[in-house]
Amino acid sequence: MIYSVTGKLIHTGPSLAVVECGGIGYACRTTATTLATLGGIGSEVQLYTHLSVREDAVELFGFADREELNCFLMLITVSGIGPKVALSVLSDLTPSRFALLVASGDSSALTKIRGVGKRSAERIVVDLKDKLAKNDPGILSVPAVPGAVGADPLSEALAALLVLGYRQEEVMPVLVKQEEGASAEELIRLTLREMGKHS
Repeated sequence: MIYSVTGKLIHTGPSLAVVECGGIGYACRTTATTLATLGGIGSEVQLYTHLSVREDAVELFGFADREELNCFLMLITVSGIGPKVALSVLSDLTPSRFALLVASGDSSALTKIRGVGKRSAERIVVDLKDKLAKNDPGILSVPAVPGAVGADPLSEALAALLVLGYRQEEVMPVLVKQEEGASAEELIRLTLREMGKHS
């Protein structure tokens, strides 16, 4: 198994990064998210990889971090979800936002992703919700402590709303619809305002 590749980026294309290691160019299928984090051609890069061997194809998939790799590996365990759809999901959603959508049971948000129909979205939520809830090592999880080291704004906002007495199932569908890139404080304010409209 190839765990990772480190070397010079020699080519990129749609969903593709080619990394040269020891004179060999490894073609790694990847996400738009990972492509956006890589430097220009000629820069030194490292990708965490998964080697897929099927009867009709051998493909290498590469990701900028282990969290995205873990998310990809979880997605391809879902019946009917292949690597192409998994890459599409992770090109539209960060791993933490994907985890929040699944944990909240918001399958409708997943149907907006190219290649994901209503039935596939529901299957993703049903199959992966328990895995996320178990907090197994290597599985994406949402930090439960506001301001936890390494917590992203969505996780911090969720934790703060739980401390305020809201239930996870009522706040998460609203929280995940807020603008990506907003601070935790902004996410909390927007979520509380939207929930106030429906109360």
